[in-house]
Amino acid sequence: MDDIVKNLLLRNAPSAQAEQPSQTEVEAAVRTLLRWVGENPDREGLMQTPERVAKAYKEMFRGYTQDASEELGRVFEEVAGYNDIVLMNDISFHSHCEHHMVPIIGKAHVAYLPDGKVVGLSKIARVVDIFAQRLQTQEAMTAQIADAIQSTLKPRGVAVVIEAEHMCMAMRGIRKQGSTTTTCTYTGIFKTDRDEQTRVMSLLNAKR
Repeated sequence: MDDIVKNLLLRNAPSAQAEQPSQTEVEAAVRTLLRWVGENPDREGLMQTPERVAKAYKEMFRGYTQDASEELGRVFEEVAGYNDIVLMNDISFHSHCEHHMVPIIGKAHVAYLPDGKVVGLSKIARVVDIFAQRLQTQEAMTAQIADAIQSTLKPRGVAVVIEAEHMCMAMRGIRKQGSTTTTCTYTGIFKTDRDEQTRVMSLLNAKR
């Protein structure tokens, strides 16, 4: 694995050494932000906001407490001789940009070429969610999904394509609504064999 991919995989990995703040500390931080933007955290509409934000963050970033390899751990080897591409299109996800902590909204398309065993389709969607529910860059998320499937299932190849709109571009800065970004990662035969890469992309484009 080259150094660029390694860095993408490690850049938002949860730290085992990090001490998690208390609920009280989290709510105090939200109150500080409310005051900073010019609001009064004690007015009626905002009194419960710090508690709600803490609860929402726990849900939106629960990917830090989940392990993709565990989701992919149960496989099926009785596949009636099937050994061709498995492709899941249009797996919707919501993530958050690690630079501005605003939403990334998009779809992931995931394909793999089994090597004698397959995994339940819902597991692939859950792996997408695990990495989406962390602070992310789209490039890192694409590489992380591919690496998790490749290292756990050990298929002949994995292809991951993500298309997403970044609210850091739509809501701030240049404010360009509707602009999407596409990222791709290939492993195994999809990386080394151009014909196989073309075949999987043809399947993907046919569905799109």
